[in-house]
Amino acid sequence: MLFRTPTLTAADERVLAEVAAMREELRHAVRQAPAKWTRDLRRALTASAIAASNTIEGFTVDVRDVADLMDGEREGIDASEDDKAETLAYQQTMTYIQSLYDVEDFSFSKGLLNALHWMLQGHRHTPQRPAGQWRRKPIYISAAGDPLAVEYEGPHEDSLPRLMEELVDWLNEGDLGADPLVRAAMAHLNLVKIHPWVDGNGRMSRSLQTLVIARQRVLAPEFSSIEEWLGLPGNTWDYYKVLRDVGGPVYSPERDAGPWISFNLRAYHEQAQRVRHRVRRSTDVWLLLDQQAGSLGVSERQVAALHEVAMAGRVRRSRYEKSEGLNTQQATRDMQALVKAGILAAVGQTKGRHYVAGERFPEEVLDAARRRHSISNPYEA
Repeated sequence: MLFRTPTLTAADERVLAEVAAMREELRHAVRQAPAKWTRDLRRALTASAIAASNTIEGFTVDVRDVADLMDGEREGIDASEDDKAETLAYQQTMTYIQSLYDVEDFSFSKGLLNALHWMLQGHRHTPQRPAGQWRRKPIYISAAGDPLAVEYEGPHEDSLPRLMEELVDWLNEGDLGADPLVRAAMAHLNLVKIHPWVDGNGRMSRSLQTLVIARQRVLAPEFSSIEEWLGLPGNTWDYYKVLRDVGGPVYSPERDAGPWISFNLRAYHEQAQRVRHRVRRSTDVWLLLDQQAGSLGVSERQVAALHEVAMAGRVRRSRYEKSEGLNTQQATRDMQALVKAGILAAVGQTKGRHYVAGERFPEEVLDAARRRHSISNPYEA
């Protein structure tokens, strides 16, 4: 038995309609924007989602270092080897999920879920903690700060094949009349409460939610994830609390999932607000840099490097090289020219070097990138 999709309240319906309107607005904005603009934004959103989801599990890597790791950088990354490995594993998982966005003959299966789990946890595979296989022992979730206090006990290991078969059948055929955002939240809840693997259940459940949303094909997966929002400290606490309150101390699918759905609708709404503000800032920064390119003496391709500095705080030569399809000599020459002009400043040694805003970097561009915004809780509006 799985948790059942609840009937939405009037407030849920209103919030869901507002989310749909913002997602349509984002879809239109993304379609209208040049590919280069949206490519950088999608990369930034993916890095934020990976950094946030790993932070929830205790693996801390700065979002800019995540972006560099995604580009193949290994030098100058302020993170432990374990944290780097977790980041790269999650990137691999998310990259595959993103590639499933528009596959025509796609279907969910137990094999797919175990393969995703192997991508996520394969680097930690041992006979005692197998990756890509259902657990063969009991699972207990400890209370924060007290490892001996059991907060949740997952279903018996003998029931996992049956429960996962039921979940896969539901993913393919169940509640198809429900809004896809609601279905995605229910997929997350059911998988995390079944807890079928020894490790990685939280990230797998959040990944599954992203995949279910992405399969709508309304927006690319990078715009669909709520992991960045869940990784914010206060939201992470609320996330654990609602899972505890809704799920109960043992596997209890007869309990009401309504509060979980409301929590997720709030997450969708607030993350959509965040992405909308980021899209607007990113677009304004591009337009300002494009307008000032002539007076600054920078080429069209160099604008891309300046945009990343404004939005992310720094850029690496290798990242610029890859983004613009240049060879190393061209990219190095461009970076050196920007440093010589005082528009960028170099930080660090050769292998770990990156570039930040120099004294001649346009202040109004930085102001546009740093423009403040407010996020409102849709249930308190």
